[in-house]
Amino acid sequence: MGKVCKNAAEALAGLLKNDMTIAAGGFGLCGIPEHCIEAIKLSGVTGLTIVSNNAGVDGFGLGKLMEKGQIKKMISSYVGENKLFAELYLSGKLEVEFNPQGTLAERLRAGGSGIAGFYTKTGVGTIVAEGKDMREFDGQKYILERGITCDLAIVKAQKADDQGNLVYRKTARNFNPLCAMSGKITVAEVEELVSVGDLDPDNIHTPGIFVKRLFRGDHFEKRIEQRTTRKAA
Repeated sequence: MGKVCKNAAEALAGLLKNDMTIAAGGFGLCGIPEHCIEAIKLSGVTGLTIVSNNAGVDGFGLGKLMEKGQIKKMISSYVGENKLFAELYLSGKLEVEFNPQGTLAERLRAGGSGIAGFYTKTGVGTIVAEGKDMREFDGQKYILERGITCDLAIVKAQKADDQGNLVYRKTARNFNPLCAMSGKITVAEVEELVSVGDLDPDNIHTPGIFVKRLFRGDHFEKRIEQRTTRKAA
């Protein structure tokens, strides 16, 4: 069976279930898997734990899943642009696990690399360290952070070939490759689909071995990308 699917619904068919953990790629609103998020919303699954750098904004990105009450817990590093997120958290309707951004990135990479955990100085002496093992190396204190593996990862790439080799564009390369590694099953949505051999092997960011299914999106809103031009002289 090939990896290429017609759309997000087909790519996610049979993969979604209540109470699962999903890694969602993107940095803020840049490079987010818009079509996959919409398909998850329409599926109606609930009790989700979402691992993502961000929490979307009201009415867009992961904010769509919050509006439907589908997210039980967020594991994130930046959530400041979502008013609903704040309301749900403060009212006790949403569980939140904050991570320093670099720590979250390394937890995803570690999980995808088969590394159970690692020690870091980041967070020592703060609430981030509460309940975590602490050790001293070379006179410095470090806390243990666990690697993250997810039931499913959803990512967005600029270009892919039929085997799922992915190329990301600029900032979208930040968390997408790490999320792709951390998923037991990874689904990718792409802007351009090319034949095997068309991608320069040296420029592939996520090898196809990590990707189970992929599809080409027909439209991407890309709210974060704005172009300002000046009038010709």
